[in-house]
Amino acid sequence: MTAEQTLQEKIIQKAWEDAEFKKQLLADPKAAVKEAFGIDVPDSIEVEVVEETANKYYLVLPQSPTVVKSADDSVEAAWQ
Repeated sequence: MTAEQTLQEKIIQKAWEDAEFKKQLLADPKAAVKEAFGIDVPDSIEVEVVEETANKYYLVLPQSPTVVKSADDSVEAAWQ
């Protein structure tokens, strides 16, 4: 599991357990992540948080691996 995947799981878990964090995460994801985890998301990275419901599902289509730099080559790839 990558550092980004681990962070994503921690964010989701906190949102499930903390209604106020979830509200902030939906309104201002970068501020919520900074406050809860001390991680500054770079300005060049856009973060959008949406919530699935029983009748609305989101499928995230990641970039093709052939065009993505490795996390070791990009500080922004790991949000650090």
